[in-house]
Amino acid sequence: MLSRLTIRARITIGSVLAAAVLLSVGLWLVREQVDSILTSTNAVLAEGDLTSFETDILANPDEPVDDPGTGVLVFVRGPDGREQVDTLPRFLHGTIEHREPADEQFTVEHDGTTYVVVGRLVSTSSGDWGLWAARSEASSTLALASLDRLLAIGGLVLLACFGIASWLLASAALRPVRLMRERAETLGAESSDGGLPVGAARDELAALATTLNDFIKRVRASASREKRMVSDAAHELRTPLAALRTQLELAHDDFGDADALAAQVTAAEASVSRLSSLATNLLELSRLESSESPRGSGSTSELVDELMGCIDRARMLGLAKQADVGFDLRNTDRDKLYGVDPQSFGRIAENLLANAVASIPPEGSVTATLEQTPSDLILTVADTGPGMDEEFIPRAFERFTRPDDSRTATTGGSGLGLALVRAIATAAGGTATLRNSHPGLTVTVTVPTM
Repeated sequence: MLSRLTIRARITIGSVLAAAVLLSVGLWLVREQVDSILTSTNAVLAEGDLTSFETDILANPDEPVDDPGTGVLVFVRGPDGREQVDTLPRFLHGTIEHREPADEQFTVEHDGTTYVVVGRLVSTSSGDWGLWAARSEASSTLALASLDRLLAIGGLVLLACFGIASWLLASAALRPVRLMRERAETLGAESSDGGLPVGAARDELAALATTLNDFIKRVRASASREKRMVSDAAHELRTPLAALRTQLELAHDDFGDADALAAQVTAAEASVSRLSSLATNLLELSRLESSESPRGSGSTSELVDELMGCIDRARMLGLAKQADVGFDLRNTDRDKLYGVDPQSFGRIAENLLANAVASIPPEGSVTATLEQTPSDLILTVADTGPGMDEEFIPRAFERFTRPDDSRTATTGGSGLGLALVRAIATAAGGTATLRNSHPGLTVTVTVPTM
């Protein structure tokens, strides 16, 4: 039932219930204290009624005791056992007439009325006197009844005021939540680029708003990346698909010419291969950027073997340019483990070497250096090409970016190679950087030890 109520209502109900318990206990303690005070007052008054008789008896023990005034309930018994004074009602007389004189106090109930009785033993030369005085608590009972009504009414008024105050305080405390909700309803609008309002107070709600704003920024950034990726992927796929469609249409026209048909089929196979490579790279990037990809590992010897295979393939690519592709291994402890599997490390080296060979002029050179430090494995690929525009370097690792935007997928790469390199390095806990080395470009990938 309570789970269906608003937080403000639950806070108010809980506060009122807690206040009701505390207020009930407090009012009960007040009522008991007043009751105790009234009872003590009646006992003091009864003792006061006996004081005058005690003084008279001690001064004149052999003389009769004077009658009290009207309304004073007193019973006096002399040393000889005879009743000197008796103004008690019949039911009190029956209770006291056979009691032995003593200093005592007790109560007697009769017809719903309580009487406080005080007894006193007075010793004289003539013997022991017994004195008893009684006081009705009827007036105290009426006073307590009035007090009970006052406490009940006052308690209800206080609870009502406390409930209203709790509702107002809860409303004020939850106002930032309402503002955040109203703001959140507009976050999906095209024109909305802000975040949730953060209050000036450094409280839990401000911390929640800050955390949610950070989350919104990450979601927006992710959505922006995905939107850009879809747009770029569609743009990149359009060219090879159009080329493939043209090649297939030309192949239909060349059914009578075996050589021409073979040439068109070969060209179509190259377009399909390019499409397959693009799809594979996109899938690999998506896998690396998600949490679904388990972190692999590889030893230094495995990574070196993979690098050697990449060097051999890069040399084959560089034959047409008479390129010099070399390598340098430094301080290699072949038993260390790193947070990247050999296949992924091979993709890093393959992409960097292929980019370097493609960018160098004829008879240029490419050098791959693999170096170990106590905490990292560092792969550096340097070439003697033209380098890269300094303004483009900050965007070089983004998807589908090229130094020359006018280049098509036919004259240049897909723009995914460096993005894949950085994604693999980041997944391994490392980094990927590049810089112009004048001449050429130097790319450095760092992978930490496990």
